[in-house]
Amino acid sequence: MITIKSAKQVEKMRKACEITKGALELIEKNIHPGVTTKQLDKIAYDFIKSKGAQPNFLNYNGFPGSICASVNDEVVHGIPSKRTVLKEGDIISIDMGTVLDGWHSDAARTFGVGKISDEAKRLIDTTRESFFEGIKHIKHGAKLGDCSAAIQEYCESRGYGVVRDLVGHGIGQSLHEDPSVPNFGTKGKGVRLAAGMTLAIEPMINEGTWKVEILDDDWTVVTADGKLSAHYENTILVTRDGCEILTL
Repeated sequence: MITIKSAKQVEKMRKACEITKGALELIEKNIHPGVTTKQLDKIAYDFIKSKGAQPNFLNYNGFPGSICASVNDEVVHGIPSKRTVLKEGDIISIDMGTVLDGWHSDAARTFGVGKISDEAKRLIDTTRESFFEGIKHIKHGAKLGDCSAAIQEYCESRGYGVVRDLVGHGIGQSLHEDPSVPNFGTKGKGVRLAAGMTLAIEPMINEGTWKVEILDDDWTVVTADGKLSAHYENTILVTRDGCEILTL
């Protein structure tokens, strides 16, 4: 069921989103060669707890981390580990969220570790830019497929694969709510948007094929061809004439 949030409910979500934004900014400052993804996980956990909130990924369906830390060909759901040590030239996607007073936030960024290749930077930039291309089509009365199609067209026209197996989602009192928000689709199709809807829009874009596989840990999703993947996500509020990005 799709829910429409009141102004008071949006204010509660906005507070959770501010914490997630702050945690991502702190993590970015601590990404460097030699740091482990488990250390980054602890940074996020400690920051969120210090704000009186909870990391909503921790123990969600059994997930063991406060963040998803996905390195290089890992698309999403990478498990933080003491054994995963970042090195110069890696890229890492951090996906995370916060729950505060029963209201959720969700956001993701992909960062370079030290000096990265031009190809990796282009992938990260395109993934981020595709999000902003997509939300140009978000407003009251619009069809969700317009946003999805814009993301797909922007990325595929630049030679990238748009992941099909994983999509964005509604968000509010649950981390995952209706509707599903694909990063691919057809203009004029899909759910009709309404002011007060809150969505997590999250392009997951691969350097090569759109196809993915799941590792034996039953969590980590990787590209089927071993090429790089990037992820960019924000929680947004649909408004009468556009949208507000709550995690930026």
